[in-house]
Amino acid sequence: MQKKILEILSKKEDYISGQEISKKFNISRQAVWKAINSLKEQGFVIDSVTNKGYKLINYPKVLNKHVLDNMLETEFIGKNMIVLETAGSTNDYLKILGHKGAAHGTVAAAREQTAGKGRLGRKWVSEKDENIYFSVLLRPRLYPMEISGITPVAGLAVCRAIREFCNIDCKIKWPNDIIVNNKKLVGILTEMSAEYDAVDFIVIGIGINTDQAEFPDEVRNKATSIFLETGKNPDKNKLLSVVLKHLEAELTKSSYKLNKTNLEEYKNLCTTINRKVTCCKNGRQIEGMAVNVNSKGELEVKTKDNSVITVNSGEVIIQGIY
Repeated sequence: MQKKILEILSKKEDYISGQEISKKFNISRQAVWKAINSLKEQGFVIDSVTNKGYKLINYPKVLNKHVLDNMLETEFIGKNMIVLETAGSTNDYLKILGHKGAAHGTVAAAREQTAGKGRLGRKWVSEKDENIYFSVLLRPRLYPMEISGITPVAGLAVCRAIREFCNIDCKIKWPNDIIVNNKKLVGILTEMSAEYDAVDFIVIGIGINTDQAEFPDEVRNKATSIFLETGKNPDKNKLLSVVLKHLEAELTKSSYKLNKTNLEEYKNLCTTINRKVTCCKNGRQIEGMAVNVNSKGELEVKTKDNSVITVNSGEVIIQGIY
């Protein structure tokens, strides 16, 4: 009922009476009053005037399911939208739902994460309402060996969305970080559940540093936020809706794979290319120049003896970038 009442309030420029709302939905005035109060508790600013009714003045600044439902411009991603007050990890939460049959495109966002995860098992620092933490569950009809392009495609979509919405000149650090001024702004972690010959589901977890003004000592020189870069606190609900729109559009038109067009755009935004890197391959440390990202999303590194090796996972240290 809150969602239906919110839809009316958001479309109405003037006040609407409690009686009109109660008649429209065949509920009591008391039920209307309770729904309005519940929306206020969630952060909606709603003016109440005797003999005039209710008027929506402003939306909550924190992630909110009702706001996201109204803002989304997607066909399937986020149509089943879950917003949690707190979660250990939105990826872990969605993986449990995935095994229970959660629908393709389900999104779980959290106002707070207590056990957020980054790559290689690192902890993702997550304070309540400081940043955006969410995961998307997908059920593409692919073989497990065909999903290597999903992470870079997702990274490209997120990078494009932030450049558009925040007017920030962000770049991609291979394979899945979004950076600005050589500091990390966004982390992406992709996990998969699959049989030998078929993907059951994929969960893409994304953390965007939005409002965080300070970082722990160990990452202070490595991380940044939209607030630190622009001096502004972005509308989290609007930013998330824009990211999901770009994510769906890019995944759909590319069939979840890197193709000639999006690979070229990815490489143009990839700050790793043409930098000296140190990486591991088959248990040995390799130094060289990153020269390309191929159609599988692998990083190609040219070594001192002019041989080219491909790196598809693991830690890559890039000269000049954290």
